[in-house]
Amino acid sequence: MSAPTPADLVILGGGSGGYAAALRGAELGLSVVLIERDKVGGTCLHRGCIPTKALLHSAEVADLAREGEQFGVKTSLAGIDMAGVNSYKSGVTSKLYKGLQGLIKSRKITYVEGEGKLVSPTAVQVGDTTYEGAHVLLATGSYARSLPGIEIDGTRVITSDQALELERVPASVIILGGGVIGCEFASVWKSFGADVTIVEGLPHLVPAEDEASSKLLERAYRKRKIDFSLGSRVSKVATTEDGVKVDLENGRSYEAEIVLVAVGRGPVSQGLGYEEAGVAMDRGFVLVDEYCQTNVPTISAVGDLIPTLQLAHVGFGEGILVAERLAGLPVVPIDYAGVPRVTYSEPEVASVGLTEAQAKEKYGEVQVVTYDLAGNGKSQILKTAGAVKLVRATDGPVVGVHMVGSRVGELIAEAQLIYNWEALPDEVASLIHPHPTMSEAVGEAHLALAGKPLHSHG
Repeated sequence: MSAPTPADLVILGGGSGGYAAALRGAELGLSVVLIERDKVGGTCLHRGCIPTKALLHSAEVADLAREGEQFGVKTSLAGIDMAGVNSYKSGVTSKLYKGLQGLIKSRKITYVEGEGKLVSPTAVQVGDTTYEGAHVLLATGSYARSLPGIEIDGTRVITSDQALELERVPASVIILGGGVIGCEFASVWKSFGADVTIVEGLPHLVPAEDEASSKLLERAYRKRKIDFSLGSRVSKVATTEDGVKVDLENGRSYEAEIVLVAVGRGPVSQGLGYEEAGVAMDRGFVLVDEYCQTNVPTISAVGDLIPTLQLAHVGFGEGILVAERLAGLPVVPIDYAGVPRVTYSEPEVASVGLTEAQAKEKYGEVQVVTYDLAGNGKSQILKTAGAVKLVRATDGPVVGVHMVGSRVGELIAEAQLIYNWEALPDEVASLIHPHPTMSEAVGEAHLALAGKPLHSHG
């Protein structure tokens, strides 16, 4: 069977990248078929960003209850009701899911639920039906990867997928991987009362961030009594009578009730007909040019399937870019350095632009200013510690903004404008920030960089 008429665009995968392309394409007058094997919204909505941030908010509420005394409020934490936490989390997800389904319906997108497979450069097959399209967009996303020799059993040795569905708070947990996902779950479980140990093979937590941010997060985690072992690789993971034992190559070993494997996400691309259609691949990722076009003219790819930043908002941006390109609009390639990145741990880590090391490599000479949140009124009120670090090409624009502290994820949008509009420190310094807010720290850091420090020692 063939679908009635060829569409302008057939999209395989209804996650952030796929549905953004579908919505934007339909808005621009393209006929769109969207194929999804599970639920529209993908990893981000159902197994990633949204549910994890809900857990992190519950964790913050737990911390506030436990620590009310330091704000002169007599509270105590009676306990964590995981059933209640999970029902709050699912409530958030299902509300957003319903909204998304409504949007797709209202834009007259043909929505197909089922396993799709690329069968030619212009066709995707689902069951007995083939959907032809002038163009095909691959957006099949990613899965939680494991390490060689580590068996994920779903109960003792788990990935983030199972971690989101846990019906109890584990007494102790070992997290393999100190990147964004590992650090976020460490934060949640510690707030919920578990003993947490992170094992990271690289020398720092959140190793993709500026080293100064990593060090500030490590300091905060030591204070929170989150244990971590850095620069150490795992040699063996074995289940014991009442838990799991993890041996490291350096001879140390740890035992805990469960192990979370958080070593990154791999592309979902096997057995989907990509190679057969002639699409260029590398280690499972689909290769694309700066306009998300593959080497096959009728096929594009976006999101976690391609080797760009694995972030929902990057998938959105790439999906929109493809839809606009196909609709004949002029499009500008995404500057991936200009995309904001946030780790929603306590404290949060947020950044945009280049790290100090990357800036030195690119510009040779750089100027750096670090503004300590100790000088910021709102940060003192919230009792949060951290800093705003600015990296500037000497006598040029600000090329990197790196922050650590509670809620700094909400500050990174201004930093994104600063980086992407190539602002000079003077230009930001002349803007008046509202007092008392944490956003003032961004203003004060730029005052210091412009050579007119107010509350810092410059």
